[in-house]
Amino acid sequence: MKIAFQMDPIGPVDIKADSTFRLAEEAQARGHELFYYTPDKLSYQEGRVTARGQSLQVQRVEGDHAILGPETEVDLSDFDVVWLRQDPPFDMFYITTTHLLDRIHPGTLVVNDPFWVRNSPEKLLVLNFPDLTPPTTIARDLATIRDFKDRHGDVILKPLYGNGGAGVFRLVADDRNLSSLHELFTGFSREPLIVQKYLPAVTKGDKRVILVDGEAVGAINRVPAAGETRSNMHVGGRPEKVGLTERDLEICAAIGPVLKEKGQIFVGIDVIGDYLTEINVTSPTGIQELERFDGVNIAGKIWDAIEARRA
Repeated sequence: MKIAFQMDPIGPVDIKADSTFRLAEEAQARGHELFYYTPDKLSYQEGRVTARGQSLQVQRVEGDHAILGPETEVDLSDFDVVWLRQDPPFDMFYITTTHLLDRIHPGTLVVNDPFWVRNSPEKLLVLNFPDLTPPTTIARDLATIRDFKDRHGDVILKPLYGNGGAGVFRLVADDRNLSSLHELFTGFSREPLIVQKYLPAVTKGDKRVILVDGEAVGAINRVPAAGETRSNMHVGGRPEKVGLTERDLEICAAIGPVLKEKGQIFVGIDVIGDYLTEINVTSPTGIQELERFDGVNIAGKIWDAIEARRA
């Protein structure tokens, strides 16, 4: 197959951790032809969706992991699969790419389905499952957020469309910074904030469960660094081997059919204790860590699902 990766610049990626690199590596091992471009090179031109990018070969060599051909313009409808893999923020630039890719899908299979990526961002899709999630409020209005904090005391405040742990604050019961943080966030963004009841179980880890075409295939535990609330690996969280609990499987059984129906082939959900906190569909991570811990070819399972859909 002809495979295109729409992703952030490939040069700086960590080949020991980056999930997109691992997906490209597995595709190449299966004999697929790879093409790479960054989202700013995606265009709509008189009825065609095009991209300016380069042919790609990958190798697991530090500092020399991407062998790129000369830049060329391609018609993405000529490809079998396009991967939507750039990282958030989930802003209008990101959303516009989903609208453009909509125009070639499903003739060209876009993974994950751009329509549902656009309509199911990480911190909003979980609202469909209130029985699985901690108490949550989404609001821009300070009085509403303050009322929520008064009811629950210890809370987590974060940007609705953020990623990688950026801008995540824990506000304990007697914290006096809510008004200042609200001023800070609303001063540079028109987006609402999300506030959730703090879950003490996070000190034991924030579990990333990987689902492939709606089925759970494994999990890693991300443990916060000492003195840190956030467990994201971007900010020092430590990955650990972990199994799936009955509660994890219950959560996956509830959300899996919805993800499969909406064409979300590669998804990473976040589970703290017994609660689902996020459903990551934009650019989930965790493949390489899970493969190392469990000795399972997760990238292979993802490509099996894609090849089945193309067939």
